[in-house]
Amino acid sequence: MSTDINELATQVGKALQDKGLLLATAESCTGGGISTAITEIAGSTGWFDCGFVCYSNASKTEMLDVSAAMMAQFGSVSEEVAAAMAQGAVGGSNAHVAISVTGIAGPTGAVPGKPVGTVCFGWANADTVHTERLVFSGDRHAVRQQTIEHALKGLLRFIN
Repeated sequence: MSTDINELATQVGKALQDKGLLLATAESCTGGGISTAITEIAGSTGWFDCGFVCYSNASKTEMLDVSAAMMAQFGSVSEEVAAAMAQGAVGGSNAHVAISVTGIAGPTGAVPGKPVGTVCFGWANADTVHTERLVFSGDRHAVRQQTIEHALKGLLRFIN
């Protein structure tokens, strides 16, 4: 993990601990990278509940209750699916808040309107969901690292 990501994960842990909140993650394009960044921090058991790595559409449906019809309508890389993933992570865990990411890290997988580097984010609690769509540049590793960093920054904004 980069120093920036490690520092962000430390800040996330402090903010969650200060508020008495537990976090869950629902990751597709990062393959567990957000959870890895979080569990690199000593004491993360005090504020991290679990991570769902749902790479296939079937796993998104089975583990996070994302509707297959929604994925067919909007695509698995969409703000709608990111929102449902985050809500599913909160509902399927003991967490109070969740981060979700779904995207196209590349080098293949682009579809019309969704180039390589497209990532959709979700941040949710029991009452609110916030989503965002960004397009990152760079190779697969760079897209994934930027996604992890943005997801953690977004969570800090969401919980503060």
